[in-house]
Amino acid sequence: MAAARPVKLAANGIWKLFAADGAALDRLGPDPDDAALERAGLVAGVADASLAIGEGEIFVIMGLSGSGKSTLVRCLSRLIEPTRGQVLLDGQDLTRASPAELIRLRRHKMGMVFQNFALLPHLTVLGNVAFPLEVQGVARAERTRRAREMIALVGLSGREHDLPHQLSGGQQQRVGIARSLAVGPDLWFLDEPFSALDPLIRREMQNEFLRLQAGLKKTIVFITHDFDEAIRLADRIAIMRGGRIIQTGTPEELVLHPADSYVAEFTREAPRARILTARAIMRPLDERIEVAGAVDAGAKVQAIAAKVEAAPIPHLVTEGDRPVGLIDRSAVLAVLLGREMVR
Repeated sequence: MAAARPVKLAANGIWKLFAADGAALDRLGPDPDDAALERAGLVAGVADASLAIGEGEIFVIMGLSGSGKSTLVRCLSRLIEPTRGQVLLDGQDLTRASPAELIRLRRHKMGMVFQNFALLPHLTVLGNVAFPLEVQGVARAERTRRAREMIALVGLSGREHDLPHQLSGGQQQRVGIARSLAVGPDLWFLDEPFSALDPLIRREMQNEFLRLQAGLKKTIVFITHDFDEAIRLADRIAIMRGGRIIQTGTPEELVLHPADSYVAEFTREAPRARILTARAIMRPLDERIEVAGAVDAGAKVQAIAAKVEAAPIPHLVTEGDRPVGLIDRSAVLAVLLGREMVR
């Protein structure tokens, strides 16, 4: 996340206990570990989770089934109540918001898309997309106009009068996305929205998602258990295990500097050529060495591999107009061969 990007959503020390209240947690002190929880017979869906998500960032939360990722997102949106901790949206503490204020925030500032499309079967595409605007009390002409805009945005123009059962799975998910965008949310929660789709449609929906984000620049919290999907979409990733956030970082940071063996195993088969940049594998600058050309420091190895590998001498690595290092065919081949050996 860029340093200048303001924080849109923050969580400070979020806990969610099942079948217990805050008093049970308070008796264990400010930061109980897993052993203390087990001795007390407490089950934590989320344990002491803190994060800060920047405005316009795609922030992916991932982990295996039961890791707590969906529970954390429901705490962030206050669909369920955290046992302890603070959630801040634009500086407003959601844990102190009244039910009426939460309804207002969800209607006007939050969009949500889940794995289950949850379309209303008796409503057309247009009716489904316009439904949240109807709930807001928006006049018919205005909600129809906005719904048509969103339908066009997700590429379903011409299907406005179809019912959900007349659509493919991918088209139904597009309707769900259009519906969530109709209210113009600042913050968009997506909980494994593509996991029920077959691989080809899933890839298509990922492309559609990136296309939408390029224009809309929403702040997005996206849940997945698929690391390949995460690295395609994420600015940063938080990896969870047992209700705790183990590490947060860019895909490159997670691959190069895993916090522990769990993260290392999670990223072991990651396609490094698609993740690592020239900056990550360059060697120190030496002005005495002749170069074949220049590559951008932020370019992915996959994008520059053919160019660098074909040259008998190194390429200069630059940030803007400033030279910062050198990259040669051996460094590129090490990444490519390493990826193949993992497979």
